[in-house]
Amino acid sequence: MKQTLLAFAFLLTWTTGFSQEQVYEGNYEMAARFSPEKMKRMVFSTSVSPHWLKKSDRFWYEYETSEGRNWYLVDPVKKTKSQLFDKDKLAMEITRITKDPVDGQHLKLESLKFLEDENTIRFKVKGTEEVLKKDWAEIKAKDKSKKDSMEKKTFVFHYTISNQQLTEITDAPKDPERASWANIAPDSSKIVFAKHNNLYWMDKENFLKAVKDEKDSTVVEHQLTEDGVEDFAYGSSGRGEDNEEMEKNKDKRKRAGVLWNEASSEFVISRTDQRKVKDLWVLHNTRDPRPTLETYKYAMPGDKEQPIEYVYHYSFDSKEMKNLPIATFKDQSVNLYSAPAPANARDDDFRASTWLGDADEFYFGITSRDLKRVDIARWNLTTGTKEVVIEERSNTYIDFPRPELVNGGDELIFWSERDGWGHFYLYGKDGTLKRQLTSGAFHTDRVERVDEKGRRLFFVANGREKGEDPYYEHLYSVSLDGGAITLLNKGDFNHSSVMNDAGSFFVNTYSRVNTVPVSTLHDRTGAKIMDLETADLSNLFAAGYQFPEPFTFKADDGITDLYGVMYKPFDFDSTRKYPLIQYVYPGPQTEAVDKAFSARMDRTDRLAQFGFVVVTLGNRGGHPGRSKW
Repeated sequence: MKQTLLAFAFLLTWTTGFSQEQVYEGNYEMAARFSPEKMKRMVFSTSVSPHWLKKSDRFWYEYETSEGRNWYLVDPVKKTKSQLFDKDKLAMEITRITKDPVDGQHLKLESLKFLEDENTIRFKVKGTEEVLKKDWAEIKAKDKSKKDSMEKKTFVFHYTISNQQLTEITDAPKDPERASWANIAPDSSKIVFAKHNNLYWMDKENFLKAVKDEKDSTVVEHQLTEDGVEDFAYGSSGRGEDNEEMEKNKDKRKRAGVLWNEASSEFVISRTDQRKVKDLWVLHNTRDPRPTLETYKYAMPGDKEQPIEYVYHYSFDSKEMKNLPIATFKDQSVNLYSAPAPANARDDDFRASTWLGDADEFYFGITSRDLKRVDIARWNLTTGTKEVVIEERSNTYIDFPRPELVNGGDELIFWSERDGWGHFYLYGKDGTLKRQLTSGAFHTDRVERVDEKGRRLFFVANGREKGEDPYYEHLYSVSLDGGAITLLNKGDFNHSSVMNDAGSFFVNTYSRVNTVPVSTLHDRTGAKIMDLETADLSNLFAAGYQFPEPFTFKADDGITDLYGVMYKPFDFDSTRKYPLIQYVYPGPQTEAVDKAFSARMDRTDRLAQFGFVVVTLGNRGGHPGRSKW
């Protein structure tokens, strides 16, 4: 690699007319000082990630600094922040039980979560003692020649906050097994999956058997479809697997992207016919010992043969699978919308994928092949008809997220760039436009939360605050009944916010590429309740780290402002000339220009330490955070 970089430096020098004497060797020592492994010991937590509780507005979070980890419980109503436990005392208690020495500064707790009473936390600690696996008897019964199957002993604990009592749970049930192929119903009674291009289902009892042993011949499966064929299958296509892996896994269960109703009695699924689509190939040239080939269907621009998408509905009551007549555009694509996950569901062991809608209807989007026509529609299960709610048309590519249902489904919040900027619109269920909720020469990006009771939309937007980098994101709110927009997190930084389900409080982390990240707690009006954390970058600065430099320049038209970041060697010498590397990702849906502090020193900061100046540039062709123009 050293020879390659020197050759590259020589080439840059020669082509720009510099003398050969000005070529410098790469600074490998400086680059090695900031390797990914060393960065883990210099940068710890850089943001507060709240775990909202379900019965109150409280949340807990874990935060690590050069002094170790801490766990906090925050009550926004009482404006208090306290340690979840005395970590030194807890470490002593854990040591007495596990017989493994541990101190509070180096305490590591895995899978921490609050139990239903919200006064007890459950967590695990990995011990050093090796024990037989819990299911060793079953393993041995199936194969008597099996050697002892050992694993590190895992201790499960309950800690009661009110009386500070630690209890080992010796008969703790096993955590729910994760099976990537299983699509589990909301009530866990049914599991749908794909196999041999068709849909199957099994009940919970058989699913638990299959999780223990995928090859268990006593597992009972029920076949739902028989018309699935290669390239017109139900379920995943195996994209990402090379041809050898496809052949090896052809008899295995695969995931089927079904969306359930809340009653677990029905589901919908999309199915794509790619039989006439031409093949594309990828060579996996790093496979050991030889490269392998991946073949998959891919429609190129201009190809006559395109994928054809269908939507199916199945009812376990009627045992009927229906191909729904939703054809609107030639070579259309379809998006089935799932219901959003609550903020307080983060620590749940399981959450089913349900459709957006209610017991009588579900929503989906239909897009034309040229991406210039979009219909937001719903299927009425009672009448068996498609109902178009919103028709979006443009002379350019239409971008659109999932709509939000509010007021019991009687209203929809829809995002559109129809006036040249991304904004939110409120529709009635019948498709009548009630009002434009946001407007102006700025870009709204996404919904953070909807307070249905207070009829207020909380959303993320950028480019509204004058004098700032237009990519810096902020949290705002606006009434669903119309009115002024309220900025909730002021400051010339890029802000990242996480709000609770009630829309009453949010945690805000803010920084720029050249500032230390800070996390704060705010109420729904934006008023700051308390400071939470400031990232500990002391070890990073001690190693010689220096912030990169944001800059602005004009595009080729002499009018449009573009934004970039320059990364210099930390031992930069202004009297020297350096080879320049422009790191570009042309989009269209994102740019490679960081806006907030990042410890990801790979393509930019770390590369600069070899002896380059690295520049990331904003795209002229269009980042969706700018205007439609």
